[in-house]
Amino acid sequence: MSDVIQVAAAAIAAAVCASVVRKQEPELGLALAVCASALILLYCSGALNAAVELLDKLVETGGLSAQVVEPVVKTAGIAIITRLSADFCRDAKEGGLASAVELAGTALALLTVLPLMSAVVDVLMELM
Repeated sequence: MSDVIQVAAAAIAAAVCASVVRKQEPELGLALAVCASALILLYCSGALNAAVELLDKLVETGGLSAQVVEPVVKTAGIAIITRLSADFCRDAKEGGLASAVELAGTALALLTVLPLMSAVVDVLMELM
């Protein structure tokens, strides 16, 4: 819980600073927001590593194939990166670019899960 409070406090402080700076130097305000986001992600990387380790443990103990779990994890990563990128584009008043990033993220997520979908179809074909 304290980690969430620290992240929220850092984000609010960075947002206030970026808003103040953005009035005089819009580019600098955006750069400040990007840097703050990168620092927050670095701070949370330990939690992400713990989640990946747990998934690895579940794969081993549950007898799941890594080929099943990997597309799910990659798709979640694509979704996170796409959301952050699109939000930064919107902050920079580039709505069209944000939409393009979201479309590309959707296409790449679908591409990432194709092997999983193919495996599901193969299993269904074997059951028929």
